[in-house]
Amino acid sequence: MNRYYLLSVILLIIGCKQGSQDTPMLHEDTSDEVIVYKEYMGEEPTEPEQTEFYEPVPPIVNPTGNNGAPSDAIVLFDGSDFEKWEMVNDSSSVVWHLNDDGSMTVKDLAGNIQTKQKFGDVQLHIEWSSPAEVQRDGQNRGNSGIFLSGLYEVQVLDNNDNDTYVNGQVASIYKQHVPLAKASVPTGEWNTYDIIYHAPEFNSEGGKIKSGNITIIHNGVLVQDHVEIKGTTPYIGWPKNPPHGKGPLMLQDHGDNSRVSYRNIWIREL
Repeated sequence: MNRYYLLSVILLIIGCKQGSQDTPMLHEDTSDEVIVYKEYMGEEPTEPEQTEFYEPVPPIVNPTGNNGAPSDAIVLFDGSDFEKWEMVNDSSSVVWHLNDDGSMTVKDLAGNIQTKQKFGDVQLHIEWSSPAEVQRDGQNRGNSGIFLSGLYEVQVLDNNDNDTYVNGQVASIYKQHVPLAKASVPTGEWNTYDIIYHAPEFNSEGGKIKSGNITIIHNGVLVQDHVEIKGTTPYIGWPKNPPHGKGPLMLQDHGDNSRVSYRNIWIREL
């Protein structure tokens, strides 16, 4: 054996032993699989027509064809009545205030309201405003909430010059996700939420097998980007994951004379 080769082997062994004593060995992480698209494997096309297809044809949706809402949307509130809503506590007729300007306002201590219809995955458009006359501060200023499946709260709050805990500020997923930005309009003006919601999934034993997620655009600004719903959004305690199917859209009466108003509510089932 060549003595120079033998010397190289000895030095390599010594180096490996020293490395194992001084620093941990680094191993390549093979847990993440490389994404491969099988439909793009094989011989590559040489003509543009080979990568064109004409079915399925997407349905035509008029973006404003349903009295200003998309033509395939379910208009939940247009200012005329509470026909599609009920009180949460006893399923009775809604007693919140119906206003002449086409909005509704929370009636203090009346209780939450919810839609009669239940939904799964949805696109939701909803507009809300806090009262122009400022009263109180923190979580007691213009506080309400929008609950997807009746369980997962998107926070409604007058946060203008009114700091609070950031996972409970306006446009937060309450106690779970801080918004990427605070994009509120001036107090008393109308805010817009456009929300994409995918509900969680559960197995036959009631265990959650897929988390839900929410995306929120607040006044045209992305503030929640496909964030995971970790469970319910309680004021006290950890999130819980009770199994459920489709559920109502619920609006909150915070019970502190919040005077929050809502208008132009429509939803598209996904």
